[in-house]
Amino acid sequence: MKQTELFWKVFNQAIADYHKSDNVDTPLQNPYPADAIEHLMYRKNWIDTVQWHLEDIIRDPQIDPVKALQIKRRIDKSNQERTDMVEYIDSYFLDKFKDVKPEPDAKINTESPAWAIDRLSILALKIYHMAIEADRKDADQAHIQACAKKLAVLNEQHDDLSQAIEQLIDDIAAGHKYMKVYKQMKMYNDPALNPVLYAQQKK
Repeated sequence: MKQTELFWKVFNQAIADYHKSDNVDTPLQNPYPADAIEHLMYRKNWIDTVQWHLEDIIRDPQIDPVKALQIKRRIDKSNQERTDMVEYIDSYFLDKFKDVKPEPDAKINTESPAWAIDRLSILALKIYHMAIEADRKDADQAHIQACAKKLAVLNEQHDDLSQAIEQLIDDIAAGHKYMKVYKQMKMYNDPALNPVLYAQQKK
């Protein structure tokens, strides 16, 4: 099994497990051991899946403003957790390839393996939900046909992105490319870097 096939299987398992309750407050129950790459992938997609549904809820035009603010805070926290998980996954690959000596003309990629895998995780959610839309019994034919076309494009995207990730990982393993990871250094959650927050500290 290719690595992206394994990741895709775990992503869809997490999505299916979440939708057993379809509740953003459902606690994470990761079925994989902590030292397995599947553990990271399952947790990564679980974060993405919960955030997907939080984004749906906050767009309700009738939502109570207080509840909307609470959800916005949850989304901010989720974004930080998502970034942290990507960095954990990149740490896995850095350790995996630590003994590979890059070739003298080795190139660097525009994104690390984990950020490409992050896109694959989100794509799994897009495909899951677009498939539901393409099969809705209460929608008209125009909606169903439009969603079916979008679903076909998303599935093609899945094939292309999976291939690109496999090639990137293979190139790093062979020394044709090398990894370099930059911490995201998000500023809005940091009281020392967000001017609104550090202004409050001076009062």
